[in-house]
Amino acid sequence: MSSAQPLVEVRGLVKHFPITRGIVIQRKVGAVKAVDGVSLEVMRGETLGIVGETGCGKSTTARLIMRLLDSTDGQIHFDGQDITRLKGAPLKAVRREMQMIFQDPYSSLNPRKTVGSIVGEPFAIHGLEQGKVERRRAVQELMETVGLNPEHYNRYPHEFSGGQRQRIGVARALALKPKLLIADEPVSALDVSIQAQVLNLLRDMQRRFGLTLIFIAHDLSVVRHMCDRVAVMYLGQIVELGPNEALYDFPRHPYSGALLSAVPVADPSAPARERRLLSGDVPSPANPPSACRFHTRCPKAQERCSQVDPVLEDKGSGTLAACHYPLSREELEAMGVRSAR
Repeated sequence: MSSAQPLVEVRGLVKHFPITRGIVIQRKVGAVKAVDGVSLEVMRGETLGIVGETGCGKSTTARLIMRLLDSTDGQIHFDGQDITRLKGAPLKAVRREMQMIFQDPYSSLNPRKTVGSIVGEPFAIHGLEQGKVERRRAVQELMETVGLNPEHYNRYPHEFSGGQRQRIGVARALALKPKLLIADEPVSALDVSIQAQVLNLLRDMQRRFGLTLIFIAHDLSVVRHMCDRVAVMYLGQIVELGPNEALYDFPRHPYSGALLSAVPVADPSAPARERRLLSGDVPSPANPPSACRFHTRCPKAQERCSQVDPVLEDKGSGTLAACHYPLSREELEAMGVRSAR
């Protein structure tokens, strides 16, 4: 981390998608609570990981921070400026400082445009590098920076592999030299043999350009390799947040413990790990459980969990957890999630 000052501050972020009925006259009958009260800070120069199962609100949170979606409630501060309701030219100016790499390298690139046009488009949108020669030179430098052949400037996306397409996405995101880069599951659509190359590229670019990175992923091993701090989301809320090593060594929330118990252990000599299987299915975000949203699947749930909403607070292990009955060291050691000390 290069500084203790936050670049991004999110307070009480909410995004509800309305559910309507009717064809001619539509009326609201409910709402999908995709993000429901998320608060976090991202320090300058750090990598914050956001993990959780499909549908928990990770990508929606990222799009809200990027202002690709308008929030229902809450505040987003970027570099000391409230950007929650910015529009027009002020929002366009802020977007020069924050860029996003999308999950699917196949659908996030326009198939009718050449790589030169795709990577050079940010220059045109923001009025930079006006001359064709200057723009071509800048694009080719970016291509070379991310490991692509500059001579492939006039090729189309379908002429590249998945890993190369994701490198094109990285080059496009870096064109404006942003302060914040959001990577939304950037390697989930790639072969395992290519994933490490893209991850190493992101780390190299972060060091080279001084980027602040929000990294969204399912793979907890990748998150441990990439991130300084980790936020665990469940059903639209953050249930645990803390430094990388503290969370992986001593997770306090039962959901975090269940996620870590599912991570394969590469060492064959390591003791067997007990898989903590969760009962039931993930509840619908249109009708989430009362109070603690995890209590319907939690093996430690008691009556209080369905009546009192837990607060995200320090549990004495270095992480903040929203749980009335956090995991103990003995429980984690029995599961094989942490080594006995």
